[in-house]
Amino acid sequence: MGALLLRRLVPVPVILLLASVLVFALPRLVGVDPARAVLRARSADAVPDPAAEALVRTELGLDRSPVEQYLRWLRSVLHGDLGYGYVARTPVADQITDAAAVSGLLAVLAVLVAATVAIPAGVYAARRPGGPLDRVLGAATIAGVSVPEFVLAPWLVLVFAVGAGLLPAVGWGGPQHVVLPVLTLAAYPAALAAQLVRAETADILGRPHVLQARAKGLSSHLVLWRHGARLATTSVTALSGMFVAGLLGGSVVVEVLFGIPGLGRLLHDAVLAQDLPVVQGGTMLVLAVAATAGVLVEVAGIAVDPILRSRS
Repeated sequence: MGALLLRRLVPVPVILLLASVLVFALPRLVGVDPARAVLRARSADAVPDPAAEALVRTELGLDRSPVEQYLRWLRSVLHGDLGYGYVARTPVADQITDAAAVSGLLAVLAVLVAATVAIPAGVYAARRPGGPLDRVLGAATIAGVSVPEFVLAPWLVLVFAVGAGLLPAVGWGGPQHVVLPVLTLAAYPAALAAQLVRAETADILGRPHVLQARAKGLSSHLVLWRHGARLATTSVTALSGMFVAGLLGGSVVVEVLFGIPGLGRLLHDAVLAQDLPVVQGGTMLVLAVAATAGVLVEVAGIAVDPILRSRS
C-alpha cells in the first residue's frame, strides 16, 4: 500500500508546478498591476505618484523579466514565504493559516454530517426500491442537489435565526455559529452521496454472491450492511476527500453570507482588493489540498474495495 501511495503521489508536484505558472501569470494576463494594487492599498489617491510607483516596482522586482519574477516567487513559495498582503500588511502565510483552519473545520463537519445522513438513508432506501422511503429520499435529494447555497442559507437564517431565534444569523465565535453554515454546506454532498449509495447498494444487492448469501439463510439486515453498504460506501469515501478539498476554498458564498473568516471569504476579499499575494497563496493551498486529497481518497478506496485492490 505504501508503494501504491508513492506511485500516486509522484504526479502531484508536476501538477502543482504547472498550476503555479497559471496562478502567477493569470492576474498579469488580465491586466492586474501589482504596483498599482500596492499603492491603492497604501493610499487613497486615485492617480498614483509616478515616483512612488517606480519605487514599488523596484521593491517588488517588477522591473525584472517575467521569468525572473516567476522563479523568484516560486523559490519563496517553496521556502514557505508567501510575502506580505497588500491590504493587511501581515504575512500571507499567517492570514491563510488562520482562514484555512476555519474553512477546514467547516468542511470536515459538513462532510461528516452529510455522510451520517446519506449512508443510512441511501442503504435503507435501496432495500425497497420504489417504497415510501425511496420516494422521500428521491424528492429530498433532488431538492438538495437543485437548491443553491445562496438560496438555502437565507431560508435557514429565516427559520432558525429570525423565526425561532435558536441560532445566530451571522458571526463566528461559539459552537452555535457553526450549525447553519454546516447545514448549508452539507446539503449538496448529502444529497449526492445518498443518491450514489442508494444506486450502488441496489445494484450490489442484486448480484449473485449477495443472492447466494440470502439463500444460505443470512438475515436481510446482515446482508444489507455486510455486502451492500460496505461496498457502496467506497464511492462515498472517494467523494468525501474531494468534497473537503472543494469546500476548503469553495465555500465563498456561505462564508460571506454568514460573516465567517474562512479561506473562501479571504480569497473573495483579496480578489476585490487585487491583493495578489493572498490570492496566489490561497489558490496554491487549495490546489495542493485538492491534488493530495484526490490521491489519498483513491488509495483509501483501493484499501476498502478488494476488487480495486486486485486491479492496482
